[in-house]
Amino acid sequence: MTNYTGSGPYCYANSLAMVLGDAAPPTGTIEVLTGSPFGFELLGGTVPLFDPYGWEPETGLDAAIAALGWRCEYSNGGDPETASAEQAWQRLRRALVHGPAIAGALDMGLLSFQPGTPTEDGIDHYVVVLEADDDRVLLHDPHGHPYATLDRAAFLTAWRGDRVPYLDTSYVLRSGFTAARPCTVDDAVRATLPAATAWLRGRDDRPVPPGTLANAAGLEALAERAAAGLPDAVRGHLAYFAIRVGARRLADAARCLRGLALDAAADLATEQARLVGALQYPVVARDDAAVAALLRRLAPTYDRLAAALAH
Repeated sequence: MTNYTGSGPYCYANSLAMVLGDAAPPTGTIEVLTGSPFGFELLGGTVPLFDPYGWEPETGLDAAIAALGWRCEYSNGGDPETASAEQAWQRLRRALVHGPAIAGALDMGLLSFQPGTPTEDGIDHYVVVLEADDDRVLLHDPHGHPYATLDRAAFLTAWRGDRVPYLDTSYVLRSGFTAARPCTVDDAVRATLPAATAWLRGRDDRPVPPGTLANAAGLEALAERAAAGLPDAVRGHLAYFAIRVGARRLADAARCLRGLALDAAADLATEQARLVGALQYPVVARDDAAVAALLRRLAPTYDRLAAALAH
């Protein structure tokens, strides 16, 4: 099997790899530790995401940090309606005394050093802040912008994250990263397998928008919609984001499972990765009948992967 290496929307995994430095495992492994490959959800019955029902990056990032044997200081600005930008800025500057910090989820569409910004969509994103003075920040943006700078007001607006749908707070920061216990990469992956199985089987303890569907039910519903013709907004979301990140997550999961000699589960994750990746051409080419057929082939694989991991 040839492993994928290249670009992809792994912002929080890349951000964590940057702050952990030489101690970091491959970013693909970090992504697997977040739990993101282990499920599918049709959010609100309309938005397809190749991640588990009820999963979101904030939960996943904390899971990966813990699994790797690290800890950090988590802080936020509290209620978005009463949060103070000045307090957040001073908190950031104090945190940076101890090293780089992960800011986010923030609003990618308001990072004005990126071409095409501002945008109307509140796309969630994570960056690593390196320095902050009275007027600006210096940061590594894993979306292809090392050592980017941004003025204080613009960064604070993006960092506030008002348009990030799953945030119920503001100015989220993770800083002061320290190793809490020794842990091998294989041990970290093995320790997250029960959580992966739980995600695949469907957790009911996570808030989701009304109408959200998981795994086979979500894929079958999306297949029906594709058979009738995908709306342009869903087509664009699949083509530019969801397929790219979904196929890569599953390919990375297959690699990690193979490393633990869990060959049956690895074979299933590889099959899933190939099916998700195969969606890209027909989605762009508007061959919605082919899209529907691939989604229906993918639908039963999540239960099969859950059974393989449980076994």
